[in-house]
Amino acid sequence: MLPRHGRYDYHPWPDRPPYSWRGGAKLAVYLGINLEHFAFGEGLGAELAPGGPQPDVLNYAWRDYGNRVGAWRLIEVLEALRLPATVLLNSAMYDYAPSLVAAHRARGDEIAAHGRTNSERQSTMDEATERAMIAEVTAAIANAEGLRPSGWLSPWIAESHHTPDLLAEAGYRYTLNWCADDQPIWMRTRAGRLLAVPYPQEVNDVPAIAVRRDGAEQFAAMIVADFEERLRQIQDGRPQVMGIALHPYLVGQPYRLRALRGALEHIAARQDLAWFATAGQIAEHVASMPEGMMS
Repeated sequence: MLPRHGRYDYHPWPDRPPYSWRGGAKLAVYLGINLEHFAFGEGLGAELAPGGPQPDVLNYAWRDYGNRVGAWRLIEVLEALRLPATVLLNSAMYDYAPSLVAAHRARGDEIAAHGRTNSERQSTMDEATERAMIAEVTAAIANAEGLRPSGWLSPWIAESHHTPDLLAEAGYRYTLNWCADDQPIWMRTRAGRLLAVPYPQEVNDVPAIAVRRDGAEQFAAMIVADFEERLRQIQDGRPQVMGIALHPYLVGQPYRLRALRGALEHIAARQDLAWFATAGQIAEHVASMPEGMMS
């Protein structure tokens, strides 16, 4: 017997009961906008080019472009298409770029927790340190937004064995760490249930662009193909969640933004067939459903 996590059971797709999202839609779409801040000269950081000794000025400045320029241009696209977003926020952004967070707040976007900084990985923390970090991030968002965050995405999607338990104990209602399904999954924790809302590792600009080296048009085509194929698949009556994960230091580059705009225009024109929501709204909808409807 292989080791198991014990958080959820296997539930094959053909056995899922039919249900609907808001307005009777079978496809829920959300945009996850990652606003991340990194330490200079130390800690973890996405290497967009081969890194050298610290301070790695090239990669630091490349990532910082997203907060200074790319994220603002992405907001313009979201505004033009009237698309909501879930902001996956490093709490360090409140000190570094508070006006950027305020711009998303003014749009009414959901602010979800994305740790303190992507320069650290919570899977290396002991339980007490991880609990304190979660509490610090939660308090920072609650103080700034006047509302506790309901969702969590770990930096680097890194978990310890205790992370789901600690999130549930801290009052979180959903996690985006587990990409195991096309529907939300109820997970078991020592503090009760925690919902896993699907967060994409395919329609995600970091693995697509920074890892697989896909071009701007290829990533845009991926978004359209994923959307259209899901519209075909939901004809079986089983609803799905489509997440689109975006990092402004990548898709905020002008030529990538141009391709992304075309893809978002395509899917936004089909709002009669899909519910464009936030991850938190999806979680709220699932929580309101009758017991036993979800795996």
